[in-house]
Formats: sequence, structure tokens, C-alpha cells
Amino acid sequence: MINHRLLAGVSTLALVLTGALVLPNAAQAQAVVSEPGDAAQLDEVVVFGVGQSRQQASITEAAIAVEAPGTSPLKAIERLPGVSFQSADAFGNYEWSTRIVLRSFNQNQLGFTLDGVPLGDMSYGNHNGLHISRAIISENVGRVDVAQGSGALGTASSSNLGGTVQFVSRRPANEFGLDVAATYGSEQTLRGLIRLDTGAFGPAGTALSLSYVDHQMDKWKGVGEQNQQQINASLVQPIGKGEITGFVNWSERRENDYQDLSLAQIGYLGRDFDNISGNYALAVRIADIANNRGETGAAVTNAAAGTVYPAPIRTVDDAYFDASGLRDDTIGALTFNYPITDTFSISLTGYGHHNEGQGLWWTPYVATPVGAPDQNGTAITAPSPISVRTTEYDIERTGALGSAMLDLGTHSIEAGFWLEKNDFNQARRFYGLARAANTRSSLEFLENPFFTQWEYEFETETRLFYVQDSWAVTDALTVFGGFKSLSVENTARTVTGPNKTGTIKAEDNFLPQVGATFDINGDHQLFVSYSENLRAFESSNTGGPFSASAAGFAALRSTIEPESSRTVEAGWRFRYDQLQGSVAVYNVEFSDRLLGVALGAPIQGLGNGIQNVGSVKSRGFEAAAVWTFNDDWSAFGSFSYNDSTYEDDVRDRTGALVAATGGKTVVNTPETLFRAELAYDDGALFGTLAAAYTGERFSSYLNNESVDGYTLLELTAGYRVAETGNWLDGTEIQFNVTNLLDEDHISTVGSGGFSNGPGGQTFLPGAPRQAFVSVRRHF
Repeated sequence: MINHRLLAGVSTLALVLTGALVLPNAAQAQAVVSEPGDAAQLDEVVVFGVGQSRQQASITEAAIAVEAPGTSPLKAIERLPGVSFQSADAFGNYEWSTRIVLRSFNQNQLGFTLDGVPLGDMSYGNHNGLHISRAIISENVGRVDVAQGSGALGTASSSNLGGTVQFVSRRPANEFGLDVAATYGSEQTLRGLIRLDTGAFGPAGTALSLSYVDHQMDKWKGVGEQNQQQINASLVQPIGKGEITGFVNWSERRENDYQDLSLAQIGYLGRDFDNISGNYALAVRIADIANNRGETGAAVTNAAAGTVYPAPIRTVDDAYFDASGLRDDTIGALTFNYPITDTFSISLTGYGHHNEGQGLWWTPYVATPVGAPDQNGTAITAPSPISVRTTEYDIERTGALGSAMLDLGTHSIEAGFWLEKNDFNQARRFYGLARAANTRSSLEFLENPFFTQWEYEFETETRLFYVQDSWAVTDALTVFGGFKSLSVENTARTVTGPNKTGTIKAEDNFLPQVGATFDINGDHQLFVSYSENLRAFESSNTGGPFSASAAGFAALRSTIEPESSRTVEAGWRFRYDQLQGSVAVYNVEFSDRLLGVALGAPIQGLGNGIQNVGSVKSRGFEAAAVWTFNDDWSAFGSFSYNDSTYEDDVRDRTGALVAATGGKTVVNTPETLFRAELAYDDGALFGTLAAAYTGERFSSYLNNESVDGYTLLELTAGYRVAETGNWLDGTEIQFNVTNLLDEDHISTVGSGGFSNGPGGQTFLPGAPRQAFVSVRRHF
């Protein structure tokens, strides 16, 4: 582990976005509908995609730089219409809490890629990828492309029922440069980053970049840390008219968890209550009392502890000792792009990803037995009524994707493929603790378990092929059409535990996508699209069909159908002098919507019930606009309205009612989202004040529990030192305040899953007001 701290920074990389209607930052002059290569597109914040037949927008590097350094690029896209982002930490990096919802599609129903390489569904217990916060250093993200409704046919994803989020990394610079920066702030936050660009060298113009970041901070409540180290390396190697690009990114993440709370617990314990990680003796006492009361199913471990909890504790689930997430990842890819002729070009990418992880939970539900080994393998003679429960992950992914494009003038034809083999091992183990003191670190991988409850080996084979044509019917009208064929086969082998050995498959050989754009004139464009998508099953014992009981999986296996969707959307992109933006309407119909039902407190690990709610309908309206009212000032706003409901009740095989979900609103989907920003930038002094409103969200499928809407304000202010010939030239100082008014709110809904009724431990309060100051410099 690297303990020294290196300084880090962000240098603005000029990024040219082709064929786009643009939202500039305040320092830019009036924006125009840009042609490819137009310099007016440099350093812009938001791009509305002209030429796309679907609702699409992009967030650039400049928008990410406005956030506190280290902030997840997912948090930066929350300014876009239709995007709901939730996280219990200020940076949006705490993976257990992070949620993104697009038009009622939750995170595991979306597609995510980095430079075209699939990241899986980015869920916490990820079985087929990794979170963007581990895949790349946030300062190295050059652009994020968001398709709110449906992504491009060639997107390497088997989970994108709904939209796609595609991350594009910064290329190595053509000139030598060194970027350094440091951040200090609330909760003892220390972040340092350094990036070296070699510039183009050698006869071919090879360019390399190497970056390192160290991010350390304490939790904003309770005891614990959330730390991460990352190394990114990237390459550009010109070859004739083409090039080879590549990257290798490494991440080591160690984060202590916040405790999931129910609304009742928040009421009597307070929003600032958390795991009692600083008081092991109290945790042991609570476990003893719970055992004496018969609440854990474990035998009595200390009768002298009595049966009365110390105030304000009321149940064993009120106060756990500790929890954490450990993740080590290496992901890399090489891409070959080459124009065979002026009209025919190819692209081919090969990639690999290795992950090792443990999710740790100090559980009172399983006591440590006498003789269980400690971390060093020594037998424990005086065991604790607590043990450490882990979920352990090991991912080995390899894959390839490619495409070929033929330009025939009025027709542009593209065909491509994506192939992936994913070997995933997942296990649930328990590790021993002594009664006298906690001898296992929550930020180190555990060794020497005393019990393996279950272990499964999953193999997932994915095949995707697509073909599409873009036809310029006239100068104003362009028609798009194509389809993809998707086949995903999931095979499980039981190593130990309930038998779930078997294979399930999701396949559809014709998933069409058609659309059109019509240019009214150079400032106004209409678009419309229709698409069909399929979501493959999860290969995991903690999510999807395999997470059901052995009997439940056996019953589901022959009858379960994959979730599918049909999306229609239409919209208008516009510019009126200094005002520009887009509006869109959409209608989505889901089929075979599968709902996971939490069967108890998350720490119990009881698995999920799976219920097919049948059809779900989602319809809505989105609008976004920017007004650049002079060279230094601009204002931005976005508004979203969404009406998403389950259309059917849940019934068992006999037709008996299980849950009256028909007509109920989809969980964790706010009806209304609104964001407003005011920005100033005169080239030296800059700042942004942003306000974001998130509407009410339901936490139960029957809509008998919800959290109120809330509004958060954020402030960014900074100063760039002009080039005056002294040693401070080019230095930039930035000050960020999150949750400016210190709003008391529930950020994450569903951290412990969803159920038909109220009362679940599935909420995480959002972080209070926090402040950070950053200094960065380019040499």
C-alpha cells in the first residue's frame, strides 16, 4: 500500500465535440450550432446532441471540474433532465449508497461503459463489472454521454433496459505537461493527484500519460474512513492513418459503511446515529442481550447481561459494530482504429478486468464458536457473541468488441459485435472474533474463516451483434434504423450451500431501434425514436433469480422471462440567440418487471423474494435550457416530470393476490426533479451557485412508506492567477461547499432493498454541509 501523498490536479483539456448544440460555460461567447471541429466547442459544460434521434446530452470535463475534486462523474450528470442521483457522502463515491435513476430505470437497468469497455450494471455487489469511481480517476474523465431513454445499438451492455451512461477518458496530451493538485476539507479530507503527460514523441508521435491519486477522509458521522488510491496509464500510438489507444487502470478502495436505518430508527435514534465502531464492549453487550431475548436465534452467550437494552437502543438491529467494503480492481483495454479507405473504417477493442472484493459486516446473528481461528489462524478460546460476515467477490472478465462503418454518401452503414466471458466466484463466509477486543481490521482483507455458508461459481457468456443505417433522405431529414441481437447465458455451479446449479438464458435476436431527425433550420431540430431492449439475468447469489431460495430458483428456472422494454420518445432542440436547450416527451412500457423483495434486515443475509409485477408504464416530460446573457454570466435550468406505475398486481401461481401493486408508483422514482444554476466566469474569477430539488420517493412497492422531497444548494468559487511572470502563474484556487444550507434529508432510498410494506432498514441520510479548498497547477 502506498502511504505517501502526492499532489494532484485538473488541467482543462480542449475537447472538440462534433455535431452538437452546446451549452457553454459563462466565459464563452454566444453558442452556435457547431460543425465538426468548430473551436467554439472548447471547454463547454453541457452538450445537447444534435443529430441524435433520441434524447441525449453530454457533460464535459469542465462540468466535472466545477465539482469538488474527486467527485464522482455520476454526480456531475445529475444536472441533466431525467437524472436522479443519490449518495450518502458529499463526493458521490460511497458505493453502498450511490444510486442513479433515469426515467424510473434504476441503476442495474442501465448500461455503463468506459471508452466503450463495459462496466456492467455498477451495482454494489457487482457481478459483471465495476463502479466508475474505481474504473478511472475522476479528473481523467473527459466527457460523459447520457442517453436518458435508450442507448446506441452498439453499446456494450446487457442491462440497458433504459438509458446508457458512457464515460470517455482524457487522451494523453500532445505536449509535455505536469498537473498537480491538492484538496483539504471537512472530515479531514486530504486528496492529492499528479498527472504526467509525455507529449507526442518519436517518429510516429507516441503519447503517454500516467496519473496517481490518493484520497483519504473520515466518515461524516460515526467512526471510520473512506480511502482510495488509483493509478491510471494511457497510450496513443499513431499507425499510419489510424491509431492504437489503450489504458490500464488500477484501484484500491477501502471504505467503512454507514448504518442503514429505518424511518422509525431515524425518529428515535436521530439521523446522526451510526455503527458503534468506537465501542466494541457495547456491541458485545448488545449481542449478549439480544441472545438472551431470543432475537438472533443464537444460544445464550452471557446471561448476566440481562434482557434490557441500554437507551436509546431498542432492538439488536439498532446498533451494529462495524461494516466496510474492500475492492481491488485492475481494468485495461487496447483499441485499434483504422480507416481502410476514405469510406470504410474499422475499430477493434480487446479488454480484461480482474476484481477481488470483500463486503464486511460485524453481525450479532452468528456468534463466534470456541476454537474458531483469528486472523493469524490461532484458536480463539474466549469467543465473542459477534462474528464478521463477509460477501466475497472474484471477477475475471475478458472480452472483445468491434465495428465496421461504410460511408456511401446518403447512407452510413455500421455493423458490430460484443463478446464477453465472465467468470465470477461469490461466497458468504464468517470469521471469528474474541470477546475481549476486536482484533480484525475492517479495512483489511480477512483470512481464516470458521464457516462458509455458501459459495457459487458463475460463468456468463454474452454475445451481441448489431447493424444500423443512417440515411440522409434530404438535407433536413435523416432516418435511422437498425437492430441488435443479444444472447446471455448464465451458468451456476454450487460449490457449497443450497443447490442452485443450472443454466438460465436471456435471448432476443431482433431488438429494433428506429428514429429520425428533421432540421427545421440551423437553429431548430426535431427528433423521434422507438427502441426495444432486453435485460439479461444477474449471475449472482445476492441479486436476480439466483438470489431466490433453492426451491424458488428451481421453480423460477423454467418459467422466468427476462425484463424487456419498449421506448418511444420525441423532442425538440432549439436556439434563440442567447437561449438554447431541448425538450422531450417519452413513453416506456416494461414487460416482466422483476421485483426483488427484501426478506429481513440486510445484515441477516436471507436472500430475496422475486415477484413478477408484469407490466410497468413510465411517461414523462423533460426540459433543459441555458441562457448566456453576457460574456461572463450564464444561467442553466432543467426540469423533469415522470409518472411511472406498476400496471399489475402480484399473484401466485394459483392466482391468489400477493401484493396489490397495480396503479402504485415505482419505488425510488421522484415525480419531479428541478435544477437551476447561476454561473460567473471572467477568465480569472469564477463561481457557480446551484440548487437542486428532488421530489417525494416511495420505499415500498405498495406505496405505504415514502421520504419527503428536498432541495440542496451547492457553491463553487475560485480564482485563476494570470500569467504575469511570477511563480504563481497558472495556479488555480477553488472553494466548494456542498449542502450549503445544511439541509436535513434522506439521500439514499433502497440501500437495504425494497419490500411490499414499510419499516425496512433501507435509508441513508445525506451528508451535512461540507467545505473543501483545492489548489492546482499546470506545468
